[in-house]
Amino acid sequence: MMPADFSVSDMREAVQEKQYVDFEAFFGNSNPLHLEIGCGKGSFVCQLARQHPEINYIACEKVSNVIITAVERVKAEGIRNIYFFNCLAEMLEKYIPEGSVSRLYLNFSDPLLKHGGKRQRLTSTRFLELYQKLLCPGGEIWQKTDNEVLYRFSTDNYPSCGFEIVSTSEDWDSVANGDIETEYEQHFKEQGFKIFRIVARKS
Repeated sequence: MMPADFSVSDMREAVQEKQYVDFEAFFGNSNPLHLEIGCGKGSFVCQLARQHPEINYIACEKVSNVIITAVERVKAEGIRNIYFFNCLAEMLEKYIPEGSVSRLYLNFSDPLLKHGGKRQRLTSTRFLELYQKLLCPGGEIWQKTDNEVLYRFSTDNYPSCGFEIVSTSEDWDSVANGDIETEYEQHFKEQGFKIFRIVARKS
């Protein structure tokens, strides 16, 4: 677990000094790496890790008191194929070698609808450029959101940043499609919100 000890002001400088994690040594194997950005309390990534022991998972969460719950959950359940980062998403390229991630999950990210929030969205150009570095050739982004504004923004942005949109859904049902339903997703569906889903591939 890596601490979130970098301010925004010195982040760019800090990213240049690489401190790559040796994931093969940590996990004891060379299984594919999947990354979730904004893992929250870890419910989604823990379910994935239990279902797919053949995959190694990296989970990133910037809020320290939230990620502690996820770490404690992993310890209590004896899950061994998750590595946590407590940092801003912008810092990930400091620790994760380029081209090493085969799938990236964005589940119900903050749509940041207020004025000036577009640049901070996790599918804005600057973040998609980061994902281009982290993903291997053919690597994919799996995104789910309840917010149509973020969905439209993302579908417009992916192609302009070198991603091919593989599939979209404007009324996604995770249970019916054998996907993991997150706590947020269940909550939004109970309130009558539609779930939007995008799969985009690094071209």
